[in-house]
Amino acid sequence: MMKTMSEEERKQNKEARGATAVALGGEEAAMSGGTDGGDGRAAETLLRVTPVGLCVAALVIMLKNAQDNDYGAISYADLTAFKYLVYANGVCAAYSLFSAFYVAMPRPTTLSRSWTLFFFDQVLTYAILAAGTMSAEIMYLAYDGDVKVTWSKECNVFGSFCKRATTSIGLTFASVACYVLLSLVSSYRLFSAYETPLPFISSKGLEIASFPH
Repeated sequence: MMKTMSEEERKQNKEARGATAVALGGEEAAMSGGTDGGDGRAAETLLRVTPVGLCVAALVIMLKNAQDNDYGAISYADLTAFKYLVYANGVCAAYSLFSAFYVAMPRPTTLSRSWTLFFFDQVLTYAILAAGTMSAEIMYLAYDGDVKVTWSKECNVFGSFCKRATTSIGLTFASVACYVLLSLVSSYRLFSAYETPLPFISSKGLEIASFPH
């Protein structure tokens, strides 16, 4: 009885592998010839170009953000979070432009290419998110203050500085939204290239995932 079940198991697994091989063959053919189709490639290129304008605008507004009045002077360079926001937006703008050209060039989708885009999309997403979050926290304190740490409401004194900083932070978060979408696209492209695990029925009646080589 055990021998019969073992033969049935091998037969089922062989058929499952055969069906998967056929499916994967079709996927590989599609990836080598049409995964980076014109419409999809154009849409992703546009999505990658969009953060360039947003990041540059946020960077320029923050770079020019300074105010001098009877109460004193303040500049973006006085706050570490704002300096980091400028650097992060500069790096993200450069990467967005480079990756847009990289994606726009028609070429077959390979695993190494998918991993490259996935890795840098993830890194840049967290970098720009951290810049926006830290700067937003500074602006929250500048508007509302914090009595416990004797942080006064600086925006009552430097109103125009706070408005420009808020605009820059808003544009930064718009870039974050674009990068989140790009991360989802590159994640889907990468992980959809891997094989689906095959179901394997053990002699005990348990279904176990078996990854084909």
